[in-house]
Amino acid sequence: MTSPSGAITTPVLTDADTQDAVLFLGGLVRMRARAGDTGGTFALLEHSGERGYMSPLHLHESDEETFLVLDGTLRVEVGDETRSVGSGGLALLPRGLAHGFVVTSPTARFLTLHTPGGGFDAFVADIGTPFDESRSADPVAGPDPAELTRLAATYGIQIVGPPLLP
Repeated sequence: MTSPSGAITTPVLTDADTQDAVLFLGGLVRMRARAGDTGGTFALLEHSGERGYMSPLHLHESDEETFLVLDGTLRVEVGDETRSVGSGGLALLPRGLAHGFVVTSPTARFLTLHTPGGGFDAFVADIGTPFDESRSADPVAGPDPAELTRLAATYGIQIVGPPLLP
């Protein structure tokens, strides 16, 4: 919970058993802190995927997206810039600026922080397929590109280009 000033006023304590995990666009996303947990101040997601796990080129209308790479390497494209971001690297992407990522190492694990929590976590939960630890994390086909674009728009996300290639 948050106060009128936006400060979090109630502790939120979770563990892996109480956090949602979904298969999303070819990767596994664990919802470490949902916007609902933080009164909308932020959402924190952990992604893991193999080479080629990527997003289409997109922009967020109402939130910044920060990537912190824990393991592996991503290629991040934002505006006219393309950068390789490896373990320990960070990419802070402003709202309203088109961007995308693709895993270029054999595997990668990274966090995304969405500030404020503008609904990206809800989009991932709605589009993704619930992950069950007892089954393999085989990629699950997502919606076709036109449907993905339509659904993303309902969460303030504009898909403006194709997925990035490794």
